[in-house]
Amino acid sequence: MALRRLIFMLVFVLGGAASLSAQLILDQPSELQGIDVEEHLGESIPLDLVFTDDTGQAVTLAQYFTADKPVLLTLNYYRCPMLCSLILNGAVEAIKPLHLIPGEDFQWVTVSIDPRETAQLAAAKKKMYLESLGKSVPEEGWAFLVGTAANIDALASAVGYQYYYDKTNDQYAHPAVLTFLSPEGKITRYLYGLTFNTQDVRLALLEASEGKIGNTIDKLILSCFHYDPDAKGYVVLASNVMRLGGILTIIVLTVFLSSFWVKEHVRRPHSGRSERVKETV
Repeated sequence: MALRRLIFMLVFVLGGAASLSAQLILDQPSELQGIDVEEHLGESIPLDLVFTDDTGQAVTLAQYFTADKPVLLTLNYYRCPMLCSLILNGAVEAIKPLHLIPGEDFQWVTVSIDPRETAQLAAAKKKMYLESLGKSVPEEGWAFLVGTAANIDALASAVGYQYYYDKTNDQYAHPAVLTFLSPEGKITRYLYGLTFNTQDVRLALLEASEGKIGNTIDKLILSCFHYDPDAKGYVVLASNVMRLGGILTIIVLTVFLSSFWVKEHVRRPHSGRSERVKETV
């Protein structure tokens, strides 16, 4: 009897918690329920959009997309009390161990979603995060931009980044995501969260570069992984690992047999000459 009462109480409590959770979700403003990312993989963003950089100069997104560098795009706002800092800090911590450097191997572009923010504020944030990154980064390697509401909305829409301005609290509700783009401006990958796996960031940059950055080992590693949407990260692709293992085995055998053949080829003429010398004597 006591066990039955305990089970009943657990069901009641869990059911009540579920109802409360559902009620909280239903009670949210409709705008907040739409905070999400609608992935636009394979689509291109408008590179002719104009923003203002941290020096106050007007720039187009096209200036940050070159023929040989992938782009890491982060949409945040600089007065954000918590979430934006967590996202950028998470990205910085993931990139610190990499041999890839912003401005040399890839371009990092951070755009404020708050049209009221200024170039001065962008410059202050840029200085702080470059110091946190701890790498020797070219001035243009990590851009901090501000812009008009129309251009911000156009970029966010192209990326599928849905956000909402809460007038009551003067804050923006927005997703926590890193967006990776090819040198041509095509969206290649999204990574979600407040912390990011260094390996995932590395592979996302290699994937976005379309083979234009990284060494041979990097490219071999990339061929052994694929992005798993359920795991929200890169996982080993067994078939490619086996294929790569087979190729390496063939290469090793070829090198070994070639070396053996060369040694035999060099040794045989000497043996023949030795026998002829003996016959002459």
